[in-house]
Amino acid sequence: MNFDRLRFVAERAEIGEKREALLAVSIPEIPGSFRKFCTLLGSRNITEFNYRYADPSVAQVFVGVQVKDPSETEKLVATLEKNNLHTLDLTDNEMAKLHLRHLVGGRAPEAKDEIIYRFEFPERPGALMNFLNSMNHNWNISLFHYRNHGADYGRVLVGMQVPHKDKKELKQFLDTLGYPHWDESGNPAYQLFLG
Repeated sequence: MNFDRLRFVAERAEIGEKREALLAVSIPEIPGSFRKFCTLLGSRNITEFNYRYADPSVAQVFVGVQVKDPSETEKLVATLEKNNLHTLDLTDNEMAKLHLRHLVGGRAPEAKDEIIYRFEFPERPGALMNFLNSMNHNWNISLFHYRNHGADYGRVLVGMQVPHKDKKELKQFLDTLGYPHWDESGNPAYQLFLG
């Protein structure tokens, strides 16, 4: 038994006991819609976020959310649907659990002015909303990947469409935010598979 195996067992136990919901959610591809979506998730613990810009009108988000039981999943799906966010419950979908969660992404040639940053978010409620509320609301999030690794901090990869004229404001945002961060825009892995 190693740490990778323990993570796998923990993930499968949460899903098997219906304490994690896996959802595919369609949201409008406009600045601010990701923040609205996160607000609708409420104070639930997010176990995973996967998103990559692919279409100029609709964004497909793959999200894992900790729930108490299947009835909470049903209520969450109803809330999202009521707010015009088409939602598909993938909790019992084997392909989604085993493969899809690791494959969301790809190139986004229409994501103009994209920069990629790797962050360490504090692993506490409100860290994501603090990030979203602090950033310029005109910048579009073009990529977002987070997966709970059980650490004291969350490892997050974020793509943002930041016009060149806003570079000074970006630096100010990053300094004020205070989360450890690294510019990965020149990373060869990003260039090969996501850029």
